[in-house]
Amino acid sequence: MNMSAPKTEKKEKKAVVAEETKKPAAISRKFSGVVVSNKNDKTIVVEVKTVKKHPKYKKRYTVSSRYKVHDENNEFKAGDHVSFVECRPLSRDKRWRVVKKA
Repeated sequence: MNMSAPKTEKKEKKAVVAEETKKPAAISRKFSGVVVSNKNDKTIVVEVKTVKKHPKYKKRYTVSSRYKVHDENNEFKAGDHVSFVECRPLSRDKRWRVVKKA
């Protein structure tokens, strides 16, 4: 009985699978909203409104969330529509950076 042959085949298959699978790109969340405040240096506060539906009563209602977003050049003013994506932590509250004016 030759038991060593199947073991080596399994090891070879695992090695091939490891080479074929590459690390997938990080999934980044993307939002768009309205700038509410730009009083901080290189930081804007963006309000994102989403429509939710009550599970039992089926009524639609809006939920707003406020995000602190990094604005390197202080180019966005209150009332602007912007798009922003998730990034590494830049400060205690900032984990987002502006992509473009929406």
